[in-house]
Amino acid sequence: MGLIERLLGVVFGGGRNVVAQTAEIFRVNAEAEAMRGATLRGDALRQFGQEFVQPKRGGFDRFMDGVNRLPRPALALGTLGLFCAAMVDPVWFAARMAGIALVPEPMWWLLGAIVSFYFGARHQAKGQAYQADLARTVGMTPGVMRTVEEIESLRETSFRQTQAAPAPAPEPVPLAESNAENPALAEWRASKTGQGATM
Repeated sequence: MGLIERLLGVVFGGGRNVVAQTAEIFRVNAEAEAMRGATLRGDALRQFGQEFVQPKRGGFDRFMDGVNRLPRPALALGTLGLFCAAMVDPVWFAARMAGIALVPEPMWWLLGAIVSFYFGARHQAKGQAYQADLARTVGMTPGVMRTVEEIESLRETSFRQTQAAPAPAPEPVPLAESNAENPALAEWRASKTGQGATM
């Protein structure tokens, strides 16, 4: 009995399973693999969730958002203002345009690059927002299709009901009433009956 206990103690002793540990060299432990997969998926979901969390924005961030929104309206309103200034005070406008004519060409290139990059970044941001809205709209399509199909089936049902119900037949008009309504016809008939009597 002591020999068997010692052999079992060597194989399974010390709170460990030598057989299981040896088998894990050749085959992955399914339970441990599932736990590692669940941990990995949970960490990935947490990371994705943190990317969409809106951080609390301070006063400086809100101020910079406002400044970022200024260039487009400023350019549009400034251009319209120049047209108005040309009509109101042509001499003042001519003096300003003469000053602008003195700006060297490299500065125009620099201004064009700055404006292009600004509008390009805004275009990209708006394009991504549009794609997100489009994805939401496409996600709503199956529900809209079901609603349209229900409406079409109601239309077909009401059409069948109106086709099944016969239209009421018109009531016949008595001859005396029709003559009374048409004096010329009554006179013609009277003249015909008078001619028949004379024959």
